[in-house]
Amino acid sequence: MNSSLLSLLVLAGIAIFLILRLRSVLGTRDGFEKPQVRTAPEPSSPRRDFEVIEGGPDEDITDHVDNDSDAAKALAAMKMAEPGFSVREFLQGARGAYEMILMAFENGDVDTLRDFLAPDVLETFETVIDQRADQGLRIEAEFVGIRELALQNATFDRNTGEAEITVRFVGELTSVVRNSDDEIIEGDASEIKRQRDVWTFARTMGEDNPNWLLVATDV
Repeated sequence: MNSSLLSLLVLAGIAIFLILRLRSVLGTRDGFEKPQVRTAPEPSSPRRDFEVIEGGPDEDITDHVDNDSDAAKALAAMKMAEPGFSVREFLQGARGAYEMILMAFENGDVDTLRDFLAPDVLETFETVIDQRADQGLRIEAEFVGIRELALQNATFDRNTGEAEITVRFVGELTSVVRNSDDEIIEGDASEIKRQRDVWTFARTMGEDNPNWLLVATDV
């Protein structure tokens, strides 16, 4: 075999090798094939580095009034005006205020009443206390506890910030009325009686003074 033929065989072998190699990489195409169009990858959803908090009813409010009631809206407005306001804490304070005011009234303790009553309510309480004193009557009372306590209504004036909350109480106590001779003319010291009261407390939200005043009473 001469050198020319040998060179041709070597070139042919190299050509065959290249064709087979291209087929393995590109594949085989039959007929017309649309050119492939490379599309940009779909943008991934932005990563959220914060926790999504689901909105919902405020249980501090809905535990005491209906969610869609006017009272619920008033309480929510109070919280917006004063973020630290809590209905639960208010009712706990109202529980203590009820006992303190009721017993101060029964005992004729006007000085204590001044810190908790609006001026017109204080005037009414003082009138009754003075009438008892003029008649020589004295009340001995002992507070037993609160059997029922419920938030009955709430209103809020956005213009003035004035908030009012009405609470219904059912208290239990013992009491007797003594005359000037120290004789019991009414009541029984061993008998527990229930007293129903509907009291309205008021306060201007956002002010430094946290005290609520008793502004109205009913039964």
